[in-house]
Amino acid sequence: MKGFNPLQQIKDIQEKMQRMQEELATMSVEGSAGGGMVTVTVSGRQEVLGMRIEPQVIDPGEIEMLQDLIVAAVNDGLRKSMELSSRELAKITGGLNIPGLKIPGLF
Repeated sequence: MKGFNPLQQIKDIQEKMQRMQEELATMSVEGSAGGGMVTVTVSGRQEVLGMRIEPQVIDPGEIEMLQDLIVAAVNDGLRKSMELSSRELAKITGGLNIPGLKIPGLF
C-alpha cells in the first residue's frame, strides 16, 4: 500500500499526544459541592490548583460537613477533568478505543 507508513502514523500520534498533554496542563475545570459553597479548580492533568470555601460554611461544630463538601468538590473537579481529557483524546484518536493506550496524567 503506497503511502501507508504505520511507524510514521505512530510517531504522529505520539507527537499529538505530547501536544495534548501540554495543552491540558493549561486547561482547568471547576468542581463544586453544597451549591457552590466549596469550589475546587482542577487542571486538565488532574492536579488540584485551588479551592474556595465560602465563610458561612466554616462552623467548628460542623467540621464533618465541611470535610464532606471538600471531598465532594474535589471528586467533582477530578471527574470533570477526566471528561475534559477524554474529549481531547477523542479528537486525536477519532473516538477509537485503542487497547493498551495509557497516557500518564490522563487516566
